[in-house]
Amino acid sequence: MFKKIHLRTLTFVILDIFSVSLSFLLSALILNESINKNLILYGIITLAVVLISFFAIRLYDIVYATAGLFEGLRVLLGCVTITVITFIASVLFLDIGWRFPVIFNIFFAFASACLRFAKRLYITYKKKLKDRKKERTRVMIIGAGSAGALMIRELQSSKHLTMTPVCALDDDPMKHNKLVCNVPVVGTTSDIVEAAQKYKIDEIIVAMPVVPAKELKPVYERCALTKCKVKTLPGVYQLINDEVNVSKLRQVEIADLLGREQIKIDVDHIAGYIKDKVVLVTGGGGSIGSELCRQLAAQAPKLLIIFDIYENNAYDIEQELRRTHPELNLLALIGSVRDKKKVDHLFETYRPEIVFNAAAHKHVPLMETSPNEAVKNNVFGTLNVAAAADKYSVRRFVQISTDKAVNPTNIMGATKRICEMIIQSYSRHSKTEFVAVRFGNVLGSNGSVIPLFKKQIESGGPVTVTHKDIIRYFMTIQEAVSLVLQAGAYAKGGEIFVLDMGEPVRIYDLAVNLIRLSGLKPGVDIDIECTGLRPGEKLYEERLMAEEGLQKTANDLISIGKPLDIDEEFLNKKLDELYSAAYSETDRMKELIAELVPTYKIDTSLNN
Repeated sequence: MFKKIHLRTLTFVILDIFSVSLSFLLSALILNESINKNLILYGIITLAVVLISFFAIRLYDIVYATAGLFEGLRVLLGCVTITVITFIASVLFLDIGWRFPVIFNIFFAFASACLRFAKRLYITYKKKLKDRKKERTRVMIIGAGSAGALMIRELQSSKHLTMTPVCALDDDPMKHNKLVCNVPVVGTTSDIVEAAQKYKIDEIIVAMPVVPAKELKPVYERCALTKCKVKTLPGVYQLINDEVNVSKLRQVEIADLLGREQIKIDVDHIAGYIKDKVVLVTGGGGSIGSELCRQLAAQAPKLLIIFDIYENNAYDIEQELRRTHPELNLLALIGSVRDKKKVDHLFETYRPEIVFNAAAHKHVPLMETSPNEAVKNNVFGTLNVAAAADKYSVRRFVQISTDKAVNPTNIMGATKRICEMIIQSYSRHSKTEFVAVRFGNVLGSNGSVIPLFKKQIESGGPVTVTHKDIIRYFMTIQEAVSLVLQAGAYAKGGEIFVLDMGEPVRIYDLAVNLIRLSGLKPGVDIDIECTGLRPGEKLYEERLMAEEGLQKTANDLISIGKPLDIDEEFLNKKLDELYSAAYSETDRMKELIAELVPTYKIDTSLNN
């Protein structure tokens, strides 16, 4: 590597000596000057000044094949420095007048710049020739600021890309009808559809990493109305780290269309109650449970226990954490929350101080056809873990719940409502701080709608939606876990924490947008079929029961529902009945649950 750098520098030194000599001879020829002692001395002084100046400002260290404005200014600075010094020397000390230095420096500046940027000009010219010979992807850049300009430059200069920036859009009126890196700014984000048609755009790049998600939502929605594929720069940190480049582009996800910022956790709060504690995550191999383990691992617990019945899931997250956090004291255990003796032995042996209960059956249609299994796992699995937490004086117990627990129309939601009742009942008498966390549908989790839609699109469709008007609240897995961890920090006992998930989203619109953002046309390339509501499914979900009320926390996006009055004697009696009925495989489970959860409405039209 040293020899290569040394040879390259020597090459430029020789070229600069040649440039000085050529400029000297041309200047003398044009001015019809005879080469005398003073001119020769001027040439020697100038050559010395050129080499010293160019080494001083490190022009020999620049990679000119990828050079930009800053590097060009450094070359200009070097030429100006040489001009000033040699002009002063020639006028004051050498008595050769001012004409020769002026003509010489014009020739030398031109020659120096050409030699240094010849490769860059050659690459650009060669790329344009290739562009004419083969079909290239025509790209429109949304955002003509710093990120947009850097993105355009990289698309123009890279010889490995087949993308050509054709036009840009920006909401700043000062940029309209201007050129950004020779690419015209042709309108605002309101003109996305028209510009895409006019300029025959194949792909759109949203280069607006500093714009809040709420303001980007309409931009993505307009992009979805085109036939173009859409990519985006993930976030503002790329600008801070000077990492705005093509490698940072990603496909626009439906999460971008939610229209709100990602929920962030208060790391100081989290670290305060997790660090140096024994932490247990039941269902630790599932979508929520595994993300809980990832975020908990970063908070330096004394011991992190992953408890799951599915060995493959537990193995996957265990191996991941051993790779990403080799310092972590980690234990993966296989077992079911249904197994009361196993759960009790786990608590007696390892004495967890913090428990996150994420073990549950969650698929609504499956639980409608297997209600007894939902009760065994969700209700009595939770009861087993809660009882052990109380018995062994766990500090905090966080129950994972769902918005489907509010006025439930399905077994899954009703069993989760019973879990909340169990938690609130235990909180009245236990030293353990029992809380529940309620959130909506999780984007990207196992069995969720977005992965299903993507698979259906990849296979050519159709995309299936149960009802054209069905709406849901959505959040990312990271947001869901952030809320769970934050709830643990706020816990005092008995609360149900609820996330402000913004506006609900129509599932049909998600399907349409996902198809369009894949560069396809709904109803033409990919059909959308409405299959009818599934058993236990309702058109909309509610986040909070009316009687619970809301109380704000330090995080404005997290609220607390006040504990309900629960008849514990009635609850315990009904739990006994449910246990006997579930294990005797009753066919009346839905009716029995309705007696315990008055807000549970059995939709007889959806029952099998």
